[in-house]
Amino acid sequence: MRAKIERRAFISLLGGAAAWPLAARAQQPTMPVVGFLCSGSLGPIVELVAAFRRGLAQTGYVERQNVAIEYRFAEGHYERLPALAADLVSRRVAVVTSVGGTVVARAAKTATTTIPIVFLIGDDPVKEGLVSSFNRPEGNITGISQIAGELGAKRLELLHELSPSATTIAFLVNPNNPNVETDSKQIEAAAHILRLRVQLMNASNDDDIDSAFSTLARQQVKALIVSNDALFTIRRERIVSLATHDAVPSIYAFREFVATGGLMSYGPNFIDAYQQVGIYTARILKGEKPSDLPIQQPTKFEFAINLKTAKALGLEIPPKLLALADEVIE
Repeated sequence: MRAKIERRAFISLLGGAAAWPLAARAQQPTMPVVGFLCSGSLGPIVELVAAFRRGLAQTGYVERQNVAIEYRFAEGHYERLPALAADLVSRRVAVVTSVGGTVVARAAKTATTTIPIVFLIGDDPVKEGLVSSFNRPEGNITGISQIAGELGAKRLELLHELSPSATTIAFLVNPNNPNVETDSKQIEAAAHILRLRVQLMNASNDDDIDSAFSTLARQQVKALIVSNDALFTIRRERIVSLATHDAVPSIYAFREFVATGGLMSYGPNFIDAYQQVGIYTARILKGEKPSDLPIQQPTKFEFAINLKTAKALGLEIPPKLLALADEVIE
């Protein structure tokens, strides 16, 4: 109960903070303002935003004391991002921090060529045309690349290890995500090697998600990979509940799904990533240039398993997977 109260208090604090900087700047015109642009919504990433603020504080900036933050959330609607980015630019923020995918970073980059941008994405920023190189990004943009989108093959491998009898693997994607074609090709290439069939399931809202799981149940598809997408992160409780109810072994991009009750996840540590984004944002506030800050990449990927969920699904986790797991939730 205490944790829920603290979480509600933190959400309330951030909600008030979104409107606070305008008045604060009238009283303290020298206080820098950070524009926080996100493709998702606040609720599912409260802990991650807290990590971002810890990164700022670690480098000397505390919200409401010597830095203000204006939050903009697209709520999973990618088409809103250009307008939200333009709004932050019009307010002349000192830095734009963009999280939640390449599409967010691209919206920020399109909106300004002068205001520094710090991104957190799951793709290769050079291939995506965001920066010219990892060591010397050039221009007004730098950040953290989690290469989460390129880990689909590993997730498929882990899922196949758990459910070797599943010859068809469903891949849940948001068709509105600009990376869906690239991610799908990676999964299909990996499936071809393992002689598996991939069934693409599109979902861009709650009804689509429900329909996708109805199709899985009707066609008796026995395994599911959920793609890295802000919409699915926002609705992770719904997705995990459906996967458990329909007894579909599933693997996700982040441990937050497993903490919610998902079966398995494989991906980077997002708490660390958001904290590093906060550190980079603070360093720029202190005067460093984005072009002098190399693109950071994860040095470790986490594999998490929820044994309670496995038991509910009637699954026995192979010893090999248990040995590989960085975190086992019992």
